[in-house]
Amino acid sequence: MPARTLLTLLLVLFPALAQTNPRQVQRFLDTPLTTPDVVAAEIRQYLMTRAPRLPQVSSAADWTRRAGELRRRMLDEVVFHGWPKEWVAAPLKVEDLGVFATGPGYRMRKLRYEIVPGFWSAAILYEPERMNGKLPAVVNVNGHGQPGKALEYKQKRCINQAKRGILALNLEWINFGELTHKENAHWFQAHLDLAGASGVGLFYLAMRKGVDYLYDHPNADRARIGVTGLSGGGWQTITLSALDERVTLSVPVAGYSTLEARIERTADTGDIEQNPADMMRVGDYSHLTAMRAPRPTLLIFNAEDDCCFRAPLVKPGVYDDVRPFFRLYGAEDRFGFHQNTDPSDHNYQLDNRIQFYKFAAKQFGMPPVDGEIPSDAEIKTPEELNVGLPAGNLTVLGLAREFAKRIQRQAPTQERLRQVVRFQPVSVKHAWPVTNSNQKGLETLAYKLEFSDGLAATALWLKSLSAADAPPATLVIDDQGKRAASVEVSERVNRGEQVLALDAIFNGDAAPLKPGSSHYAQMFSALGERPLGIQAAQLIAAARWLRQTRRAPSVRLVSRGIRSQVVALTAKALEPAAFDTVVIIDGMTSFQHLLDAPVEYQAAPDLFCRDLYREFDIRDLAQLK
Repeated sequence: MPARTLLTLLLVLFPALAQTNPRQVQRFLDTPLTTPDVVAAEIRQYLMTRAPRLPQVSSAADWTRRAGELRRRMLDEVVFHGWPKEWVAAPLKVEDLGVFATGPGYRMRKLRYEIVPGFWSAAILYEPERMNGKLPAVVNVNGHGQPGKALEYKQKRCINQAKRGILALNLEWINFGELTHKENAHWFQAHLDLAGASGVGLFYLAMRKGVDYLYDHPNADRARIGVTGLSGGGWQTITLSALDERVTLSVPVAGYSTLEARIERTADTGDIEQNPADMMRVGDYSHLTAMRAPRPTLLIFNAEDDCCFRAPLVKPGVYDDVRPFFRLYGAEDRFGFHQNTDPSDHNYQLDNRIQFYKFAAKQFGMPPVDGEIPSDAEIKTPEELNVGLPAGNLTVLGLAREFAKRIQRQAPTQERLRQVVRFQPVSVKHAWPVTNSNQKGLETLAYKLEFSDGLAATALWLKSLSAADAPPATLVIDDQGKRAASVEVSERVNRGEQVLALDAIFNGDAAPLKPGSSHYAQMFSALGERPLGIQAAQLIAAARWLRQTRRAPSVRLVSRGIRSQVVALTAKALEPAAFDTVVIIDGMTSFQHLLDAPVEYQAAPDLFCRDLYREFDIRDLAQLK
């Protein structure tokens, strides 16, 4: 047969596929298939139906019993998850550097104490000049403000306490004042979670050591110990005073809200330590507040707070709903709410301080208070209050790396992976067609994939018009979203395959506006779910949908970037039959990369899945079947 005749026959039997190029498919990949606002609304709806609610209780005895169980679970399952028992139970290790300054009616003492081995913090103790008998004592915790313990309003509060006969302990807070360090950013708590130790545990130990110190102080009245602070200090106050029954009096200022309020307004989300993994599986901040009953508790919030937690918006969840729990004990007079209107912003200024003085005086059985004792001339500079910490003091990230060094893994199993990523299978409930095209030899269909759990992804399906009716499929995911996958998409179409470029939740089209992804990821984790597990479930469901609706005889999975790599490997490990081949582009060789680079939580919140690195490394996921 002549060569020309043979070529003609081959062209008839195997018609040439339309050849695309990345530029041609790019405009289809660029077309938005949903909006960040719609994504956020869907996520909020999903979270809202899962937000914990206060229980119905019948008596003070009933709540006392249930609060004790909540307290135990919160400490065991959330705060101290993964922490060495010897660190949790370690006696206080403190160095007293002596009195360094005095004022009218008080003196100041510098202290430094060890939170965990190798990680020290600093404090200033304000002592009344005369310490006769047992005195009330208050732990004053920092919020998000520099220069840490040297904040003017905090010094005034401590000075006033000491002048009124109260032992006032002024604690430094992680990443502020003397603990300011780039590796102490609170987001590095996620790296502790990844390595298997609940990051919130470090923050809790740091503040609990303050109660330890005052509780053992020879002049402290153990029946009159209080805690107070602003913002992050308000969060510390309610957390510590709810979980440590030694704390008699609690006055958190502008520091927290219920999960429902955080879902309604992401400005109220707070830092990652305020949304620790699995917390909401046990209880919300309304539960923590109710756990204070019948101990004296005053909630202070600011009416027009320019940061977060505006008084009228948070009051229903943390005060109105909690009053019945104090009523069970006949202790409604020990539970108060103050709305600050002067200056009304994010503050612990004069009006709020006076509210604290009055409440503490009444509850501690001290003389009534009318105002604040002037102390402007007694404010010290940060340098004067500097205690000095050991050279080479550990950081939050440094501690995460230390935990990583201690990892000793057992043989990885699929069941353990399901538990770590909290895997729950989903199916495509409805594939909503958004748009299509049919030109230059290429057909496309764009979808919004609604899953059975109410969450969604977006996807673009492409195929050459001249390709077989049910060709093999390639599913493409990319850290930068489907719009960054034009090269892989074009290449696989040119091979005669059908291609599905997918944006799973928190990625590409399926992500809320930044920093929404990291905010909502915290909430998922706090509720006991894991973004990584949800993404893997969506990927598996999309592959099944491809096989069923597009009769794909095989599904090849291509990922680009470290986030997509981990989702792809997790999905393949959980459901090996879903994908025939997995191709990783621009991945990492170990989760250690997240600690060493370091990769910031906000850049990849789905990767910081609690216990993931403790139980698996990249090679383990790749080999798991």
